[in-house]
Amino acid sequence: MLSCSGVSIRYQVGDFKNIGLKEWVMRRLTGRYKVVEFWADRDVTFSLESGDMLGIIGANGAGKSTLLKAVAGIMEPTKGKIVRRGKIAALLELASGFDGELTVRENTYLRGALLGYTRAFMDDAYGSIVDFAELRDFEDRPFKQLSSGMKSRLAFSIASLIKPEILILDEVLSVGDGAFRRKSEAKMREIISGGATTILVTHSMGQVREMCSKVLWLDKGRQIAFSDDVPGVCAAYEAYLKNTSVPPSFP
Repeated sequence: MLSCSGVSIRYQVGDFKNIGLKEWVMRRLTGRYKVVEFWADRDVTFSLESGDMLGIIGANGAGKSTLLKAVAGIMEPTKGKIVRRGKIAALLELASGFDGELTVRENTYLRGALLGYTRAFMDDAYGSIVDFAELRDFEDRPFKQLSSGMKSRLAFSIASLIKPEILILDEVLSVGDGAFRRKSEAKMREIISGGATTILVTHSMGQVREMCSKVLWLDKGRQIAFSDDVPGVCAAYEAYLKNTSVPPSFP
């Protein structure tokens, strides 16, 4: 369903962000123009079959979210190849894309329209969305008055309506309190049981051990391990976190 072969993603940072065209030309001519290359991911390779759930682990700055954006088609890899076979849905940055001045009800319909749902579909689904998000008492309240947890719950509730063949989740199972987290995990299991190939980025080793059939460990953009030995990789990663002076490795 999905394969990445030698995927590398490079960012360029330097003077060009803060100068105008004239200054850029002058610096190029005088040799004072500097560009720094930063590789967010280097030579990442893995493949997933229908029904697989991949957990991607690694510390902040490991390249996890950048890799997800490439897999989702939001950005193209600098090197390597990504092959997708099926409809992709990506739940990234859940609380973005809402209008703070609109009500919960209005934002629900707006977000549904952005995801491609018809008005008739949203009319039928609206009640289940706000009930799942536990926001029935806040329907007519401006979105900006909600807590960050409430905003994420609404976004998750709307997004979980989708029935994709490839599902990408970036820290979305950590939204809300403990009770809602369990409910969101159950919803994701329901989607996965329908045969979706799923990628989950999370800092929770418990979620990876419990839900994932494969695991990918990244460290500073490098692939340390890709394996179906989920307990083994998680144990090695936890041991590394306890002693970061030791280079990350997995047999």
